[in-house]
Amino acid sequence: MSLTPLAAQADDGDAMYRATLTELNGSGGSGSFMLTVDGDDATVEMNWNGLAETFKDGPFPHVQHIHIGGQGKCPTPSADKNGDDVISTPEGQASYGGIGTTLSVKGDTSAKSATDITIAPGGSSLDYKRTFKLNADTRSALKDGTGVVVVHGLDPSTMSKKAQKAKSPLVSSLPLAATAPALCGPISAAPTGGADTGTGSTSGIEHAGLFGLGGLLIAGGVLAGARLRKTAKAS
Repeated sequence: MSLTPLAAQADDGDAMYRATLTELNGSGGSGSFMLTVDGDDATVEMNWNGLAETFKDGPFPHVQHIHIGGQGKCPTPSADKNGDDVISTPEGQASYGGIGTTLSVKGDTSAKSATDITIAPGGSSLDYKRTFKLNADTRSALKDGTGVVVVHGLDPSTMSKKAQKAKSPLVSSLPLAATAPALCGPISAAPTGGADTGTGSTSGIEHAGLFGLGGLLIAGGVLAGARLRKTAKAS
């Protein structure tokens, strides 16, 4: 199924979804997420705090997504298969699936922009509000209860010595900290008319070279994970 706006299903009416974002990998962060559907438009109101703040004198980039096609849940410590005390993005995909929507601060919101740190929020906290066209795959995952919000990027100082030295399993030029998940929250249906979760600020980062050239492509492997949704739906 292609990731296209779901105008054909606009007559489904309004719907609201929410998630509580809890820490993964000892990130120390927390947050909340609310998504309101109006026809083929989605408005996301989201906030989080307590994540890694800086890297090489710049704001730490935190790519964030609605993941789909998995089990609709966050991974447990048992997902850490290599014993480095960090659940990497690939290790978590069995639980939360691949990428359906990129929660960027501007520009594209498709999976194609999932690893573009120039349109990702940066720093330790976020207040976010954005309206965009909702694609069919993400809306389907929301309706069947398999959507999960994941925010990526860990403070290396909070990681084990083994993990601090490790490279990302997705892009060898990046540290593991750059791509590992930091916050996670399964998305569930909520009554319409819920409260706001943020002030509407959508601060991005300007240091495109933060992690070197590889920083702009945190993972072709993450994007490839989006293909898991087709396998999950077929099973």
